[in-house]
Amino acid sequence: MSENTQPVSSLEKTISLKLSVDKINSEVEKRLKSVARTARMPGFRPGKVPMKMVVQNYGPQIHSEVLNDEIGRTFSEEVTKQELRVAGTPRIEKAKDASDDAFEFDAIFEVFPEIKFGDFGALEVEKTICNVSDAEVDKTIEILRKQRASFAEVDRGSQEEDKVTLDFLGKIDDVAFPGGTAEDFSFVIGKGQMLPEFEAASKGMKVGEKKTFPLAFPEDYHGKDVAGKTAQFEITIKKVEAPKLPELNEEFAKTMGIAEGTIEKLREDVRTNLAREVGNRVKAQTKQSVMDALVKVAEFEVPKALVSSETTELSARAREDLRARGMQGVENIQLPEDLFTAQAERRVRLGLIVSELVKVQNLQAKPEQVRAFIEEQAQSYENPAEVLQWYFQDRSRLAEVEAVVLEDNVVEWTLSNTKVVEKSLAFDELMGNK
Repeated sequence: MSENTQPVSSLEKTISLKLSVDKINSEVEKRLKSVARTARMPGFRPGKVPMKMVVQNYGPQIHSEVLNDEIGRTFSEEVTKQELRVAGTPRIEKAKDASDDAFEFDAIFEVFPEIKFGDFGALEVEKTICNVSDAEVDKTIEILRKQRASFAEVDRGSQEEDKVTLDFLGKIDDVAFPGGTAEDFSFVIGKGQMLPEFEAASKGMKVGEKKTFPLAFPEDYHGKDVAGKTAQFEITIKKVEAPKLPELNEEFAKTMGIAEGTIEKLREDVRTNLAREVGNRVKAQTKQSVMDALVKVAEFEVPKALVSSETTELSARAREDLRARGMQGVENIQLPEDLFTAQAERRVRLGLIVSELVKVQNLQAKPEQVRAFIEEQAQSYENPAEVLQWYFQDRSRLAEVEAVVLEDNVVEWTLSNTKVVEKSLAFDELMGNK
């Protein structure tokens, strides 16, 4: 049985649980008898271990299991009866006053807040717009040509986008250092393969020319032995090659996977891919604006338990990111919780708002929406049918798509019920090229 529910704060509650000692002991005895039928101990045949020894070896563990099961069952029955929505895991504390015929505990927990929405019509949302013009198609095709450029030797000083082959020798305090020497080393000027000072020194030099110049390694340079130090480099140019772009013809179109081999079909394919990428980025920016607006439409207290759980998750992700970047000893790094608290609270708040909005406005992901989303994504793959099969044969993958579609539904509903201001972005700005 359970006793009164005592509010501690607007979201925190305490339920006092009273469990019958006789009932607990009866269940413990029942489980011990079941264990005794198969118990194994040295010197005894299976199932023939004396009950006293079974109790001695298994009694405390089984008693703890039965008590925990009964606490969970009683708590679940009580919150169901009182129609409480528990947020997070309850904290169970033994009551100070207990009787001989009952175990008494306090279950302390938070409930989900009641969310009341404000005036959506007063919200302002930015809807990003970006068009793909012929200029973007031309620029992209030019990039594709540069990526497939061949190089031919030239008799002149090196310049941007040339490939140079050289020997170099680096010294710090007149002593050569590991990794600072190479012969017949090649790189393309302007691609960021070398530090800026090295590229700048190589530019304008002809075959056979030598140059000595200082190079200051950044403090965060990956080579710890030279990070933050200044070296003297001597370089000798051995070859200068200029890029030669492939002609824009049917042969080039075929190398790009265009079976028809026409430039018109190539341009159409490039435009389709650009439009897909632009669409994704525009959608992401608009979604961000929607979420920023939704945070403002409802004021409510956020359960601390959910924020704590989200903080732990964000901290774990940060560690995994550092580990993926090659950082050693990540498990020993102390990441203060307050680094993630604000982000965690925002994510929890948004999650609660979106969840309530979906329920109130019936914005759940419909099967036909899920299928349409997958089919659209599959078009960028060589075999769309295989992509569809890959998604539909795994329920967890479908669940991920459903979550995306659900958020899309929330975004569309919000755009239809708020003041929308169109924000036009140039292609390069949207793509981060400026």
